[in-house]
Parts: sequence; C-alpha cells; structure tokens
Amino acid sequence: MDRSFFFAHALEVAPRVLGTLLTVDSPAGQVTLRITEVEAYHGVGVPGPYDAGSHSKDRKTDRNASMFGDPGHAYVYLNYGMHYALNLVCSPSGIASGVLVRSAEVVDGADLAITRRLEKRGSRSTATPIAHAALAKGPGNLAAALGITRETHDGLDLFAAPFHLEFPSPAPTASIMSGPRVGVAGHAGGTDFSWRFWLSGDPTVSAFRPGRGAPAWRPPSTSH
Repeated sequence: MDRSFFFAHALEVAPRVLGTLLTVDSPAGQVTLRITEVEAYHGVGVPGPYDAGSHSKDRKTDRNASMFGDPGHAYVYLNYGMHYALNLVCSPSGIASGVLVRSAEVVDGADLAITRRLEKRGSRSTATPIAHAALAKGPGNLAAALGITRETHDGLDLFAAPFHLEFPSPAPTASIMSGPRVGVAGHAGGTDFSWRFWLSGDPTVSAFRPGRGAPAWRPPSTSH
C-alpha cells in the first residue's frame, strides 16, 4: 500500500480498505487492528449527492480542515464531546472525502487495548469484562483501543510514525457487505447512502442503528 491508494474518492477506497492492518505506536506500546467495518463521507465541491452526514458538507472549518488535506493522512474529531473517531483522508488535496474506521479486530497489543478501554470506562471499569470482539467495535471504542486523540493524531501522515499500514491481501468481494451508515439519517435526492461497508459475519462489526429523521436534500454548496 502506498499513498496513491487514497487518491480516489472515499466511496471507492472504503471497501478496498477492509482487511488492512492498522498499527498505532505510542510510549505505552503499540496496537494493531484488522479493519472490518468502515463508512465513506464526502464534502463540499465533490460531485454527487449532498452528504448531510458529513462534517465537511458545507465548508472548510478549523475542525474539519484535515479532511481537505493531503490524501493518506488522519482526520480525528471528538464526537459529542465523548469519544474520538479516526478517519482516513481520501481524494486530492482540497477535495473533502474520507473513510471513517468504524470497527476492527485487535490482532496485536490486546492487553494495552483492554487497559485503554477500561480507563475510558472510568468508574465502570469493574463492570462486565470486555470481550475480545468488542475491544474495537464502534469508532469510539476503536479510537480508545488505539490511543487516538485529536490533539495528538489529527492531520498526521498515515505513512509515518506513529502510524503503520499494511495491506496483506484484498478482502474477497463476496465477503463485503454494504448498507446505510450507522446513526446517519435519510437520503439525498432519492439516492440512499449505502456507504457503510463491512466484512460479512465478522463478530467485530458494530450493530446497525438508524439515524433520527431524514435531512432535507439540497444541492451541494460550492463555497468553502
């Protein structure tokens, strides 16, 4: 895998990134995940339907600036003030599209991933133990398992430390499923956003949760 992998639109990259091994190093050690579930998003200026669920749907801001940056970089945001989420930036610089890494299997560094997940639980850390398949299930849990934060990782190159990407082999096409994104409502101009991709039958894939209500469609803005 090299940077050219991310030059395409997120909708093209998303199914192809399934099965990729993603490693994040830190002073505490490293954790490696096998990506099993992703979602594609795009923003202003990108041909296609208006993506009301995207952070970059209307303009470039301080929060979403990394999504407009060079392909093959990280876009990290804090969701609802509760947990971080990791996105892989796609498309040429200036064009906003990215792949949200929703779920994965921990293949190395499980002890560190567990420690981080328990720390995230805080006072609930003595509750039910975390099953291995649930360690990186859902974007917030995934970011916690990897030790990802916006302050440390947003805008960093995915092809340089502390990141490492390895693409052992493409996931068989027959094993890749697609459907609506989790928690993102509606459709645009009659076009359903079946922009979530996952490995069929994998226990680490998160459960589908529909969005609340359907946003009204409107043409994409051309202003940044």
